[in-house]
Amino acid sequence: MPTSPRTLPPLNALRAFEVSGRHLNFRAASEELGVTQGAVAQQVRLLEDHLGLALFHRLPRGLALTGRGKAYLADVSRAFALLGSATDRLQHRADAVTISVTPTFAARMLIPQLSALQAALPKVELRTVATTAVSDFDRDQVDLAIREGRAPFPTGLEARFLFPQELILVASPHLPGLDPVRPSRDRIAALPLLHDGYGYWSRYFGMRAALPGAVFNQTSLALDAALAGQGIAITCRAFVQADLDAGRLLNLGDAGFDAETEFYLVRKRSPRSPGAVDAVWSWCIERYGR
Repeated sequence: MPTSPRTLPPLNALRAFEVSGRHLNFRAASEELGVTQGAVAQQVRLLEDHLGLALFHRLPRGLALTGRGKAYLADVSRAFALLGSATDRLQHRADAVTISVTPTFAARMLIPQLSALQAALPKVELRTVATTAVSDFDRDQVDLAIREGRAPFPTGLEARFLFPQELILVASPHLPGLDPVRPSRDRIAALPLLHDGYGYWSRYFGMRAALPGAVFNQTSLALDAALAGQGIAITCRAFVQADLDAGRLLNLGDAGFDAETEFYLVRKRSPRSPGAVDAVWSWCIERYGR
């Protein structure tokens, strides 16, 4: 006999249980759900009271599923996956593709090529999400992502190498005091340094101490400052190749160390991908691949 909707547990309690069951930790679950740890624990207790049985063993460090909890988690996870798929089909047209990229890649490489993509794939609606966070393809409803990383990737992901992270020093030819012919380390140290979140200048000079200069939370902002003649930046050559070719920036030489990451195009492995997703995947490989 089917269960009456009125006897089903509250959806929030089921979600708290599903996330806690994946992480086996209330703190990690609270971070994913964006609520307090106490709120997650309370929702799980509400579910256990509703069902009249324990789903977790509370341990000094983390959680362990009971036998019944483990079986229930498998069913609840499948139910949420089914709801997600149904919602995705309802909200997304077949020709809409969502791509997640870093803010710098979006500003320096994707946006300048949007007209070329539209010309090549006129029926595709590209939706861009610019973030440094690693994408969860199901949770964030992302089809493709371009990220820095190193192979191998998890078996559930398909990854295609695009280009290496070749680090160089760049500055505007109009930067006061710049000698592009003899850019020695001492001369560079005397000029304004532009910092981003990578801390490359400390590695360049072999120093752990903080170095003076303007600090930006995104590489694209540091490059904007370099273009404005405000200082020298260390960046991936691919991000500034167009500016180097046009003479807006000067290449002052290699950074002299490995960034330890490369750029990859990534998507979730699937036996069948929508045609629009495959088309954008192929376009990105052709446009950005080396």
